[in-house]
Amino acid sequence: MIRSRNARAIANLGVASMLAMSLGACSSFGGLGGFGTSQPEVAQEPPPAPEMPASIRADELVGRWGLASYMNPADRTRTENAARGQCKQPYIIGAGTSGGVIMHLADEATPQELRLKGSPSGKNYIGPAGPAGGEKDREIVSFDGRILVTRFIDKDAAVRYGNMVYVRCAPRA
Repeated sequence: MIRSRNARAIANLGVASMLAMSLGACSSFGGLGGFGTSQPEVAQEPPPAPEMPASIRADELVGRWGLASYMNPADRTRTENAARGQCKQPYIIGAGTSGGVIMHLADEATPQELRLKGSPSGKNYIGPAGPAGGEKDREIVSFDGRILVTRFIDKDAAVRYGNMVYVRCAPRA
């Protein structure tokens, strides 16, 4: 009796091993009964769309800016006035060496060159190279030459920073 139990367990283990090897072989030799292919089909992704130029030029953003932010749209006017008061310690947007602007990305201490990017929807973005509207980009909500309002695309950064209001500081006399 003891021997037949061991023999039965060994036989079951052998059958399970054979089934596992058979199924493994099926997937490497074209599927069950020759259906399917030996190489998984790879869907070809379309090439990335070429970057669209923004309707705002980088040289329009270069300069000294007072900076503040708001969460509630009703606070925008108050925030613009607060940003004007920050011109004593302005945020500097510099000109990049390859046509972009020097600004900070969210949560990064070192400023870097960012690109101005357009989109088919007509929105403009500031961010690193790549498609417009990427996670590290910020959308330009409005810009009239004197006041720039941006919002980060990344939801976490958008919640922490809100709508960033940049008010151009008057040139020094």
